[in-house]
Amino acid sequence: SMQSASIQADCQASSMLQTISASRPVRPSVMSSSRSPLALPSASLTFKDLAFSVALPNGDTKTVLEPCSGHFEPGQLVAFMGPSGCGKSTLLDMLAMKKTAKYSGEVLVNGHARDARLFRRIAAYVGQEDVMPAHWRVREAIRFNIALKTQGLGAQGQDAVVDLLLEAFGLAGVADTYIGGSQVRGISGGQRRRVTLARGVAARASIMFCDEPTSGLSATDAELCIKALRAIASRLGVLILVVIHQPRIEVAQLFDTLLMLTSNPGRMTYLGPMASVVTYMEACGCPVPEYVNPTDYFLDLTTPGLKLDASEHFVDTFRKTLKPGICEMVGRACGSKGLTIREMLQAMPVARPGKYAAPFTTQFTQLLRRKLAITMRNPLAIGLPLVLPVAMAIIVGTVFLDIAGKGSIKDVISFLFVLMTGLCFGGIQLMPIQIEERGFMKYETSEALYSELASALASFCVDVPLSFIGAAYQALIIFAFSGLDSEYLEEVFFWCMLLFIVYDSFYSVVAAFAEDAQQAQALATPIISIFMLFNGFVVSKTSAPSWLRWIFLFSPNGYVMQAFMERIGPRYPGGDFLLQRLGYVDGENMQGIAIMLCMTALFRVLQLVLLRKLHNVQK
Repeated sequence: SMQSASIQADCQASSMLQTISASRPVRPSVMSSSRSPLALPSASLTFKDLAFSVALPNGDTKTVLEPCSGHFEPGQLVAFMGPSGCGKSTLLDMLAMKKTAKYSGEVLVNGHARDARLFRRIAAYVGQEDVMPAHWRVREAIRFNIALKTQGLGAQGQDAVVDLLLEAFGLAGVADTYIGGSQVRGISGGQRRRVTLARGVAARASIMFCDEPTSGLSATDAELCIKALRAIASRLGVLILVVIHQPRIEVAQLFDTLLMLTSNPGRMTYLGPMASVVTYMEACGCPVPEYVNPTDYFLDLTTPGLKLDASEHFVDTFRKTLKPGICEMVGRACGSKGLTIREMLQAMPVARPGKYAAPFTTQFTQLLRRKLAITMRNPLAIGLPLVLPVAMAIIVGTVFLDIAGKGSIKDVISFLFVLMTGLCFGGIQLMPIQIEERGFMKYETSEALYSELASALASFCVDVPLSFIGAAYQALIIFAFSGLDSEYLEEVFFWCMLLFIVYDSFYSVVAAFAEDAQQAQALATPIISIFMLFNGFVVSKTSAPSWLRWIFLFSPNGYVMQAFMERIGPRYPGGDFLLQRLGYVDGENMQGIAIMLCMTALFRVLQLVLLRKLHNVQK
């Protein structure tokens, strides 16, 4: 009886296929005169035989998603649904060109293969995490994306778009509030999620991908988010694909199209209008009970292991009834060529070819403005480079008060060693902030908002001057307490600042390489310790093992200590003898300056390479 019921259900489903196809809604974004003048060139999305598998440790292969095909027209709001592990986020990532692991199949935009370099110009991706600086304001966050993705609007035009998005996403009341975070009070989690969505829309993309934008939100916040996306899809003609988990009925009805998957492995069970889901389930012999959310019921039917599990039945029915029509539609879409991505960009009011919508100067200006704003609002970002060095200088200066007048040459050497140590460790406390900012940068560069070079240069223009001022005050205060003659001030200050610049660049490299702040400190400390040991006094050129003496060639501390001793040592009794005993050599100052400047340049280049190559968003 089960077999006959299945056959009867297949026949009913076949008879309903034409009804389902005919019920596809006409897109107001394409056909209606209500289409906004801000609407972008339309983009359809076609995917054919997309599949994904992973290799297991034992050598076997696990299929996460079996081959899937489909086609979406501009202006649609599409829901991707299915049980956990069905591959809905995997499918979204493959369509969004975010999947870094290897997969099979092809994706076309307007019938053309995706252009890897330009696809990010017409597509926006909103992930599951809200990654933004805590001291950023809501209005600033949205305007930032508009300024970097939309050219030709002008300041007033950008402000108008910001106000529209704030109103659409229900954020007008918190427009000037901090984004906030774990240590900074700001907007709520639901509002933060809506800011992320608004930033995605602000990119003015023709296609938008949202991975579970309502997860963790209240029912009210979830409905606000989807209503805003519904309005954007209709008015701007944007194709929006959303991975969503068990929306309530009011939210589900906002979607035009539903793509339902089952798991173990991921397979399609439905692709068609959301309005036809109930009709299709009835045709498959599984009518929706009264007062039950159709999408919840469909999800229960397609989740393996549940009491209502009918996933295999729906997979078979889909393959027999809906899949042939979908494959035919995909074939037509592949043969129907629309605008290429490059032609879409040229059709915009201000056409700029290339990976980024904004020129480098605009990228740098916007990043510098943001960096200045969040730095001035963050007491830690000001206190660490400015206040802490001054406090340390006063303490150290008090300990070595008038050491030049009442101390021996060894006491002066100890003082100089402590002075250098403070400068060496001065920038280590800024690495956690740099690593946190690297996280923002990686998410934003993955959306082609700006280049890593623009980000590194903007950070350099703010962080280095602040740290330089703090280090300068530290050196000057300690020098003043020491009682050294003012004739040595110029040379001591020069070598101290050169030493600071080298180590500041070194910490930037470590921050670009390390996974987190703990690893950064673990990596930096041994290298610093080696340079501090090989400074010509703790470990001298004459006492060091012969096979380790090459370290002196690259030790900035060694060059600085040698310069200090050559200038100050001879004025003390026994100074010349100590210089000779430690192996200090005259005439190496220019060599030291050249090597330290080369190290600084090398560290900065290496920092940029590491920022580009490491810690990319992996999916």
